[in-house]
Amino acid sequence: MIVAVFPGQGSQTPGFLSPWLEIEGVRERLEAYSDDAQIDLIAAGTEWDADRIRDTKVAQPLIVAASLVSWHALAGAQHAVDGVAGHSVGEVAALVAGGVLDDDEGMRLVGVRGRAMAEAAALVETGMSAILGGDSEAVLQRLSDLDLTPANFNGGGQIVAAGAASGLAELSATPPQGSRVIPLSVAGAFHTRYMAPAVDTLRAAAATLDPADPATTVWSNNDGRAVTGGREAVDLLVGQVASPVRWDLCMASFAAAGVSGIVELAPAGTLVGLAKRSLRGVPSVAVKTPDDLASATTLLTGGVE
Repeated sequence: MIVAVFPGQGSQTPGFLSPWLEIEGVRERLEAYSDDAQIDLIAAGTEWDADRIRDTKVAQPLIVAASLVSWHALAGAQHAVDGVAGHSVGEVAALVAGGVLDDDEGMRLVGVRGRAMAEAAALVETGMSAILGGDSEAVLQRLSDLDLTPANFNGGGQIVAAGAASGLAELSATPPQGSRVIPLSVAGAFHTRYMAPAVDTLRAAAATLDPADPATTVWSNNDGRAVTGGREAVDLLVGQVASPVRWDLCMASFAAAGVSGIVELAPAGTLVGLAKRSLRGVPSVAVKTPDDLASATTLLTGGVE
């Protein structure tokens, strides 16, 4: 079983879309995506600096657009993918790859998602920090003591905390024993109660869609299980804005399904890194640039890079 995975916010870097524009048809595709998401994705992915693409309303459609560009660039090798999953906003790309939404629907929805979450994040000064290592129970107790939320359970000994900036500062100053705290370059406390206003906005946008049932296995961040209905998949994506990402459970589901390979679509690297710690021995390819497409195709069509 080969799984395609799609990364979340924080994976973008300045200029990362530039090499993809060398592929025929990509500029036109990105122009259409820009219209759907109401953001100049070509300028954002080739010219804008780190601060500008850190903005949630830019970062989210930019990441999903890159994922879909690289997904379509796999061309005939796509048929070898047996399931898809996305981390946080990557779920939008996963639903497109899984046949639940078409490209235009996905890009319109992520445009709404990014704007709504940016507006919610602006209400209170919040953020997110990754906690690497430490005893999980001790880490969760420390977060509770600081009124922080475990927003991402990423597996491999990594939990992402989210909440008020003051609590995150205290967490960094006195991390749980045996752990290391790394502040993340995101603009708010995503997947927490602070995002509740965005849920209502996204739910209204999602109600206008007519999702199809998945054409392949789609695993949800909500609890790691495979979702069989298109409407359910979209509803879970909406609610997940204000609830934790259970990527650890997604990887547990991959293992239970007998995953034999993982391909992470652009802007790739983070999810392959997590898989190498939690799914040891499973071959993986991170599609960061078009140069990585050959390795991904080899893995998808039966070879191992």
